[in-house]
Amino acid sequence: MGTRLMLSSQTPPLKPHQPLHSNSPSFPLTKIHYTPSRKLIRGKRVHSTSRYGNFLDLKPEHQPEALDFDLPWCHPSDRARFDVIIIGAGPAGVRLAEQVSLYGVKVCCVDPDPLSVWPNNYGVWVDEFENLGLEDCLDKTWPMACVYVDDNKTKYLDRCYGRVSRRKLKERLIEGCVSNGVRFHKAKAWEVKHQEFESSVLCDDGVELKGSLVIDASGFGSRFIEYDKVRNQGYQIAHGVLVEVEEHPFDLDKMVLMDWRDSHLGNEPSLRVSNSRFPTFLYAMPFSSNLIFLEETSLVSRPALSYMEVKRRMVARLRHLGIRVKRVLEDEKCLIPMGGPLPRIPQNVMAIGGTSGVVHPSTGYMVARTMAVAPVVAFAIAECLGSTRMIRGKQLYAKVWNSMWPIEKRMVREFYSFGMETLLKLDLNGSRNFFNAFFDLKPYYWQGFLSSKLTLKELVWLSLSLFGHASNPSKFDITTKCPVPLAKMMGNIALEYKA
Repeated sequence: MGTRLMLSSQTPPLKPHQPLHSNSPSFPLTKIHYTPSRKLIRGKRVHSTSRYGNFLDLKPEHQPEALDFDLPWCHPSDRARFDVIIIGAGPAGVRLAEQVSLYGVKVCCVDPDPLSVWPNNYGVWVDEFENLGLEDCLDKTWPMACVYVDDNKTKYLDRCYGRVSRRKLKERLIEGCVSNGVRFHKAKAWEVKHQEFESSVLCDDGVELKGSLVIDASGFGSRFIEYDKVRNQGYQIAHGVLVEVEEHPFDLDKMVLMDWRDSHLGNEPSLRVSNSRFPTFLYAMPFSSNLIFLEETSLVSRPALSYMEVKRRMVARLRHLGIRVKRVLEDEKCLIPMGGPLPRIPQNVMAIGGTSGVVHPSTGYMVARTMAVAPVVAFAIAECLGSTRMIRGKQLYAKVWNSMWPIEKRMVREFYSFGMETLLKLDLNGSRNFFNAFFDLKPYYWQGFLSSKLTLKELVWLSLSLFGHASNPSKFDITTKCPVPLAKMMGNIALEYKA
């Protein structure tokens, strides 16, 4: 009781670009001293470790450094006209810029801070990045994943999982952009205007950029993409922290994909009641015995679950698991819109990334899918703007949009959205029963579902197989809660097919 923690100011700064290893922390950790006194140490008030929940009060110590690149900037005096203008330098924008510029297409990428390191952690299945030749952009891998269905049942998934090195991935993509002649403009896109065969992007610094195609990769809050249907998304919300701890109970050779256990809420009746209706799970990536990334996650809800509720549940969970947080290196709030309608197809502005509908409607996964779809979209752009015919205007917009969302993909997405609508109706026990049956399926099906690789026919077969593997209570949930989402899905598929 009354123990205090002091962070020494004499040790070297954190270096986030160093690789993570399972047997030692990847960050040069500052020394930690303990004292029973409540006094100030070196003029600074130290944080109490007498409460397990104190980590919510700790400030993240890691401030990511920007990449060190000499970017080729777009200067207004050049009066350059581009083939493609990409708004946003997130994973989607930089990946597409790198891919489309391979064809000799003139590209400009507009972003307020194009060299900043992306803030959120990204986890992927290793085989997805291997198939894309991006496996060297993972800074830590685990040979297996596990799912805690409840206190008595655990599923072990024989599929390697990895954490993306945000710095390595962005460095690699930026290097490709620079090598291919992509120009960058450091500003915020303010307005997009269109003529028959040309579009212009007005920036907040007064600069106007002109090109044949504008692509919006600015994320979920975009103002440039139009919809012709009500946007009734679900929302995934999570609170994540990369922390140094005294110890944790998780195996170092397994990442925890989902921990649905709720025994930590035994002494929290109000939290237990709300969790039974709108459940959250723990997602964990253990790097060493005292360095771990932890994230309390609401898979999907509508409206979004309260962020404070998520954090309170996380505090209770860590207390129950005996995890004492000594230092917070990084923290993040994730709010991911899932499902809902696709943007109007086609339209004058192309979209990629969060605003394009590529987020998996049932899981929230997006990074690997974005890395995979960018080359497809880039090829379609090059066929139009790299040809002697110079296909522009409405024909260009239609061809590029349909490269990302052909009819088959749109119908498949409706099926995934049906999965999301089903998950929205499940309470804690329903979610447990669902994932218990889901991970009993043949690996081809559950892996294909999570990676968005199944055809519509395979998804129908997955559904029938899932129903066959389900427990009686789960079958009851499916038959009583799925008819309305199922009817909606069938109606949307019929409309897509007719279109």
